Amino acid sequence: MTTFVDRVELHVAAGNGGHGCASVHREKFKPLGGPDGGNGGRGGDVVLVVDQDVTTLLDYHHSPHRKATNGKPGEGGNRSGKDGTDLVLPVPDGTVVMDGHGNVLADLVGQGTTYVAGQGGRGGLGNAALASARRKAPGFALLGEPGVARDVVLELKTVADVALVGYPSAGKSSLISVLSAAKPKIADYPFTTLVPNLGVVTAGSTVYTIADVPGLIPGASEGRGLGLEFLRHVERCSVLVHVLDTATLESDRDPATDLDVIEAELRAYGAGLEDRPRIVVLNKIDVPDGRDLAEIIRPELESRGYQVFEVSAVSHEGLKELSYALAKIVADTRAAQPVQESTRVVIRPQAVDDAGFTVTAEEDDLFRVRGEKPERWVRQTDFTNDEAVGYLADRLNRLGVEAALLKAGAKPGDGVAIGPDEDAVVFDWEPTMAAGAEMLGRRGEDHRFDAPRAAVTRRRDKQAERDDAEAEYRDFNPFE
Repeated sequence: MTTFVDRVELHVAAGNGGHGCASVHREKFKPLGGPDGGNGGRGGDVVLVVDQDVTTLLDYHHSPHRKATNGKPGEGGNRSGKDGTDLVLPVPDGTVVMDGHGNVLADLVGQGTTYVAGQGGRGGLGNAALASARRKAPGFALLGEPGVARDVVLELKTVADVALVGYPSAGKSSLISVLSAAKPKIADYPFTTLVPNLGVVTAGSTVYTIADVPGLIPGASEGRGLGLEFLRHVERCSVLVHVLDTATLESDRDPATDLDVIEAELRAYGAGLEDRPRIVVLNKIDVPDGRDLAEIIRPELESRGYQVFEVSAVSHEGLKELSYALAKIVADTRAAQPVQESTRVVIRPQAVDDAGFTVTAEEDDLFRVRGEKPERWVRQTDFTNDEAVGYLADRLNRLGVEAALLKAGAKPGDGVAIGPDEDAVVFDWEPTMAAGAEMLGRRGEDHRFDAPRAAVTRRRDKQAERDDAEAEYRDFNPFE
């Protein structure tokens, strides 16, 4: 049964915003009470938060679909809808958030670090908030925006100061068990360790974390064994420790060859590991043949520039020296890191020539309008209400969309699409350049939409007159 998962695909959906309410105050002896529709509530966000108590992504492996709650709709009496509840998802320290194409969206390191994976939709305004001196009693309200729904990939990269690498059964788990309080599974067969083990080591005044990477064998960077799945866990380390088995029973292996193989796999994997400090640990010197081999191979490794330690996880020989040497490297690395500056607020004012939208001419006499405001206004419009559609036309006209369409060469009857290809609102453009509340009729109506209907009605009436005249001519008999 799977107990450790370090990569999952998560499907998140933020809550939808609640719809605004279109209501008129009704009270005895007050026939003109005015609009009192409340605003809709905001939809809940989906938030990823680093939690030190969480060490695996297993929960999201079993339940990959997560959704926040929707905002409640507004009500009459100026009662706003309740906001949706944010969905907080705890993730391990060192979780990387990516989109489906592998682009990094966030790198979550440090307790309490957050990332909003899905933004909740805005609540729609009620007709009380839409009332103005010219539009005293709107007969419509704005719809709530849908929440963001997206697929993200969560990938865990262990946050450790020291990473132990080496062949299976080289003794990495045994070293962690004696250097720290971690209790990994230890056995005498390869691939005993199936998940990275993490331990905390105290050496003098320095406290650091140590982890092992299971399953490194030749070809690991290409997917052989388990190495490719866990090599990402060494990317954040300050120092790499090669654990070499000096008591292996395999005749075709020796510590120097093992070191060359593992180094080749690390170079093939990349990820900037070539500049990390290296330490070589010759393990299992409690075995007589292992001690002899360690003494023979040590001068060669030191001639390559490696700092070499002979240790035994069984007799604890050499562990104190190794622990303090690692602590010194970790402390030096931490001291060399730049001091993090306090958060600065960067203000980027909008350019004076930025209209906030773009108009692009496409094929088949279609003009596409893209921009945050036009697309949001379209999503919040109730197209079954003429007054709401007229209000949208007013807003687009004031923003300059109609003038931009004329400048781009749009003609009456051309198609205009607002929004992306898969979710655009398309209509035939009829330039009017007229806007304002004086175009309104009764609540929920707009005279600008009466003209096309009247024209259709007149055409139908004329066609009916012609049909009647033709019927009378066919029925006419001059001999009666």
